[in-house]
Parts: sequence; C-alpha cells; structure tokens
Amino acid sequence: MGEGLAPRRSLALATWGLFVGLALLMLAGGLFGTLVGVRSERVGLPTVVSSLISASYYVGFLVGSRLTLGALGKVGHIRVYAALASTLAAAMIGAGITHEAAWWVVLRLITGLCTAGLYVVAESWLNDLATNDNRGRLLAVYGAVTIAFFGIGQILLFTFNPLTVGGFAMAAILTSLAVTPVALSEEAVAPDVEESEHISLRELAEVVPTGVFSCLLVGVAHGAISGMAAIYAARVGMSVGRIGLFVALPSLGGVLLQWPISAASDDIDRRAVGMVSATGAAIVAALLLLGSPDRPMALVLVTLLGGMSYPLYSIAGAYTNDWIEPEHLSAAASQLVTLYGIGAVAGPFVAGGTMAVVGPKGFYWALIGLHVVVAAFFLYRVLAWRSPLAKRPWSEVSLPARAFFVPATIIAMGRRRRRRRDA
Repeated sequence: MGEGLAPRRSLALATWGLFVGLALLMLAGGLFGTLVGVRSERVGLPTVVSSLISASYYVGFLVGSRLTLGALGKVGHIRVYAALASTLAAAMIGAGITHEAAWWVVLRLITGLCTAGLYVVAESWLNDLATNDNRGRLLAVYGAVTIAFFGIGQILLFTFNPLTVGGFAMAAILTSLAVTPVALSEEAVAPDVEESEHISLRELAEVVPTGVFSCLLVGVAHGAISGMAAIYAARVGMSVGRIGLFVALPSLGGVLLQWPISAASDDIDRRAVGMVSATGAAIVAALLLLGSPDRPMALVLVTLLGGMSYPLYSIAGAYTNDWIEPEHLSAAASQLVTLYGIGAVAGPFVAGGTMAVVGPKGFYWALIGLHVVVAAFFLYRVLAWRSPLAKRPWSEVSLPARAFFVPATIIAMGRRRRRRRDA
C-alpha cells in the first residue's frame, strides 16, 4: 500500500489525523505520568514502591504490544486506536480518585498497555507509508510530535495540585479528544486490514540483531529517564513548577535534535549515528554531576541529554525496518515496542537502585552507565559488520549527516587499522 499511496496522496494528508491524535495523547501522557511521580513523593512512598509503580507502566507495555498486533489484523488501525484511547482515559481518571499505591500499580499497568498498543498502531501505520529513503525522516516527525507534546504535558503540571483529581481529569479529557481526528481520517489512508505475517523475536534478531538489541538497551535508558526524573527532581527539593520544567526539557531537546539526527541516519550508517548520539548523552549526564541542579546551566544540559538520547529509538526502529520484508512491518513494530518495554521495565529499577545506594545523583550515574552501554553496542556492531559509512555520494549527503560523518570516519579508521593488524 505504501508504494501506491505516496504518488496519489501527500504524506501530510495520509498522516494528519494520526499526528493530531498523537499530539493530544502525548499532552495527556506527559501530564499524567508526571502527576503520578510527584504524587508518589508527596505522599512519602519508599523508592522501591515508586520504582514499582514506574516499572508497572512498562510491564503493561509488554502486554499491550502483544495484544494489539492481533487486533489490528481483525478490525483495523482506526478501531483499535479508538478502543485503546478510551480505555486509557478511564484508567487516568481512576488513578486520580485513589491514593492507594496498589491501585496505582494496576492503573499504571493499564496505561502502559494502552500506550504501547497506540504506539504499535502509529508505527505500523507510518512504516506502511515509508520507504528506506524517507523512513528516518518520517519517524523523526513522529518522534518530534510525541516528544514535544509529551514535554508540554509535563510543563502543564504546575497548573494542577498533584494531590487532587483535577490534573488527572484533564489528562482523561485530552485522551478522549485524541480519538476524534483519527476517527475522522479517511479509510483510504489507513493501512489495509489484513493479518500481518508473524515474525518471532528470535527470527527478528537473526535478520537484524543490531536493531533488536539496540532497541532493548535504549528502552532501559529511556525507562530510567522517564520513570525516575520527576522523583529525582522532587528529592533534591525542586518546586512543583520547577519539576515540570525539569522533566519536560529532555523532551524539548529530543524535539530540537530529532530531525537532524534522524536525517543524518538516512544518509550515513545509522549505527555510527547512534553510537555518537549515545556517547553525547553519556557525556552530558556526566557534566550534570558537576554542579547544583538549580543552576541555569543544568537546564541546558538536561535539554541536551534528551536531545542526544531520545532519537535513539527512532534510529533503532528505522534500522530494523530497513532490513525486514514489507509483510513483516506490523509484526516488527509490535516486537520493537515489546523489546523497548522489556528494557524500560528495568530502567526505573536501575536508576532507583543507584539512587538508593549513592543518593539522588545516582540518577545521573545510572544514565551515564546506560548510555555508555548503548554506545559500546553500536560501536561493536559497526566494527563487526562492515558496510560503507556513507549511503549516498558526498554531494547528496545532508548537512546533519556531514556533522556525524567526522566521528563516523574515525570509527572507520579504527576498523581499517584492526584489519591491518589481523592481516
């Protein structure tokens, strides 16, 4: 369908409803997730319980990504989207009317299930439209929309009291409204309702091990950021408004750098771009250890942290879809969300455990270690699987790709030196 649709309709026409719906969902998700994190601190929950609440969201991810794929083949993208968004709204309002940690665990699991399903719908829809030449850029728009509006939703925190139901009700309203633009989308622009050919995780790993394992590792890193940032900010004494800004700025950074980093990955080896981006995130996290979280420079660095880290998922997804057959796109989208969710379940426990041992700054120590692991894996894959660093003639390489080409060339030089030693 993707090949036939592009000449007849612009991508804007084919995706407007999906992107508007996602924007509203992310507004709600950013507000809701931050409310839960701050409320857990305000009522004095132990770190392990707060970590469990955050992790339960990603356990729901695992379930949702598996269930959604089968539903897509039976009733189609638009109906599945509407059902998941409606259930998500109900879970959000439910979380607002209780202060019981056990119920928060259950309701966060439900919100994770629904959110994962919505991601599977969106990513399989977009991959149906994409080609290998524009996939990185199209997923960059998707990443920018989701990250930007998630961050705006987090900033909205300062207008609500986390201990009352008002903010949770607003999140539920926004989620309900997110159904409207998708429901009004023309049937012709949604992917056909058909059973996607199944591809197991083992089969996917055999075809594209780089995409599979990088997605898993990126999930751990992002789970640590999104799951524990609000708790870290509350623990170091930030005000409610400052917490909302602190947890939103990584999303802003992701928006600012999503397009150039993803565009670069369309023109040169995605693995090299991912390695450089993850290394940059680790360096920025290390710089955040050197001073007070209240200094203005800390806000700049947190923005850069998100800018370097959040595009990594788009890179992993685009690299995976470069290598699989079209009939496996929906199944692969489901598997990638599953992998991301598996990693993200561990993320809050990694960051929370480090914070329990070394104090609040353990949040940054965890991010340093996790991004170093991501960078090391990308480097290993570049060295293990030889391919040209540049995908196009130099005259056709975009400006962002040229910026990444310098460190990528250093990698290639190291690879050539190793081959000479082996000879």
